[in-house]
Amino acid sequence: MKTGRRKRLNKLQRDNIIGYGLIAPSMILLIAIGIVPILITVSYSFQYRVLTDPLNTHFVGLENYVTLFTSSDFGQIFWNTAVFAVLSLIIQLIVGFAGALLMNSAKRFVGVIRTAVLIPWAIPGIIIAYMFSFMFNDQLGVINSIIQTFGGEPVSFLTNSGWAMFVVVIADTWKQFPYISLMLLAGLQTIPADLYESASVDGATKVQQFFRITLPNLKGILLIVLLFRTMGAIRIFDIIFGITGGGPANSTATLLYQAYKYLFGDMNYGLGSALSTVITIIILIISIIYIKVLKTDD
Repeated sequence: MKTGRRKRLNKLQRDNIIGYGLIAPSMILLIAIGIVPILITVSYSFQYRVLTDPLNTHFVGLENYVTLFTSSDFGQIFWNTAVFAVLSLIIQLIVGFAGALLMNSAKRFVGVIRTAVLIPWAIPGIIIAYMFSFMFNDQLGVINSIIQTFGGEPVSFLTNSGWAMFVVVIADTWKQFPYISLMLLAGLQTIPADLYESASVDGATKVQQFFRITLPNLKGILLIVLLFRTMGAIRIFDIIFGITGGGPANSTATLLYQAYKYLFGDMNYGLGSALSTVITIIILIISIIYIKVLKTDD
């Protein structure tokens, strides 16, 4: 008995060794490109590290964080990021839900419709940014041309703080709504049609069916969509860079765009790393809140 048990344990141990060996390359790669850069960034955030002054690198403790939080423009940039994240998330969910419902109810040319919806998502963000920058240009933009055609006055979209935020939100929505639509479409197709038929027999309206059947069954997918899109909105860079460059007067500058300016504009890797660490912490906190609030058994 003892011999058989020892052989069995040895076999389990061999299986475990083989299993760990198979996942080891992926784990090493994940640590090398994911965890190690984060640790380096955090270590830089506690240092005076400016590329134009390379011989003066030294430990400064929390000085970079104090400088960051007491800077005159941090409050505005944080507010810009929050406004952009909230507005883009709300609009993208509405448009994405509408697109998913339309695709789910389509009877003809389903493949063509889904392929067409994917096109904005496949275009690089910087290209979309330049497209919208040209479309909303004060002098040559097609939007102002249409407004003038109907007798209106040209609108300075990109030099007005309110309109500039509107433009970057719409540009990001146009790029990202296909992802939300396709995710929600996948969820809609898993909901049994019998549920809707039974609800119709019981006299439930379409609105009641949406809130009592559709939304509860999409809870798990909504969690994933909210998580990824919130993180994407907080980490927005290419749309801001290509359309407004953070202007006018920092009215569209976001946290990540400001980190880019610290890192590659001022060459201040200490301050830029501190802001990057703050962004990571904000994303982690929001992710934990989402998971707690929208906890699901799916």
